[in-house]
Amino acid sequence: MTDRQEERIKKMKAGGYGYVRIAQELGLSENTVKSFCRRKGINKAADTAVPFVEGGKGICPCCGAEVKQNPGRKVKRFCSDKCRNAWWNSHPEQVERKAHYEFVCAYCKKPFTAYGNVGRKYCCHACYVADRFGGGADE
Repeated sequence: MTDRQEERIKKMKAGGYGYVRIAQELGLSENTVKSFCRRKGINKAADTAVPFVEGGKGICPCCGAEVKQNPGRKVKRFCSDKCRNAWWNSHPEQVERKAHYEFVCAYCKKPFTAYGNVGRKYCCHACYVADRFGGGADE
């Protein structure tokens, strides 16, 4: 590991990044990043560096209530599951969806995109029925 990589690990951990994300960014093994952080003692310092913490207390971005933090655990962002679900449902543009796939329908040959299903072949159920059984849903 180079000195530059060590500095980037320290900065990214301070910025709230997790081991997996840091490892992906730097092209290192997740275990290498974990071991480095453990040896240098930067695990606990990084857990407190969260942008939504004001005055040492977490503030729920949904309702504004104080978020109780458990020492030695991952920092919580929301006060409850209800707030977490409500906030993410009202801010879908902030979700980092990485599993978008582009296909061409096996029946109608139109291009389409699907989320989370790399093995999809048809753009809709009607195309599946028409291709598989030799007729459309409306026939």
